[in-house]
Amino acid sequence: MEKNFLHNSCTVSQTQTKCFDFLSAEEMQEIEENLVEVSYKKGETIAKQGSFAAYIICLSKGLVRIYIENYKETLILKILSSGNLIGLPSLFEENNVFPYSVIAYEDSSAKLIDITVFRKIVKNNSKFAFKIIEILSANTIQLYGRFFCFEKKQSYGRLADIILCLSGYIYKSEKFELLLSRKELAELAGMSTESVIRIMKKFKDEGLISENKKTVTIIKYDLLSKISQHG
Repeated sequence: MEKNFLHNSCTVSQTQTKCFDFLSAEEMQEIEENLVEVSYKKGETIAKQGSFAAYIICLSKGLVRIYIENYKETLILKILSSGNLIGLPSLFEENNVFPYSVIAYEDSSAKLIDITVFRKIVKNNSKFAFKIIEILSANTIQLYGRFFCFEKKQSYGRLADIILCLSGYIYKSEKFELLLSRKELAELAGMSTESVIRIMKKFKDEGLISENKKTVTIIKYDLLSKISQHG
């Protein structure tokens, strides 16, 4: 897509795995010898908050949601598609558990890299370590944007932000198949399912988007962007 998408409250860049370009042949071989690739069905748990983090997750296919939970409630932090790394906060040995849960939004696959090997390479390869710091920084900035969206934007702005984020960062097209249900959209936007249904209808009635079965097309990007920014 040629548009420069500035909306990044729901996800982060898909290019995180480029950090592996900074590994030597020997380091890359060590990574490959200490990973397993696992497939997950839609709705299957990939990592559980509070469980021991024995690996770094390299998402190679699919779409997942990252969230934190207590006894009664959950808060979605972000959604991630292929090309992202999950579990980097657990690299620090004082924090050797997953700080969040990960569930597949759709059929997905991931490479699980032994965290001990990953840590060793971070300590020994400064260029690789710098890239990991960049990824952690991008994750932090994304969370700032997400919490700002929750705190300061009204429901119309939140949903417009999510639609633009999915378009620009996940599907990279103004026309895409929306695999998330209305309930999942509501969880992502921090709204009720009823509000999502009502606002999606209003967006369609006003000609901002069109929807044919599960295919969503953004018709008036600039106007939707204004709603996202000022909503």
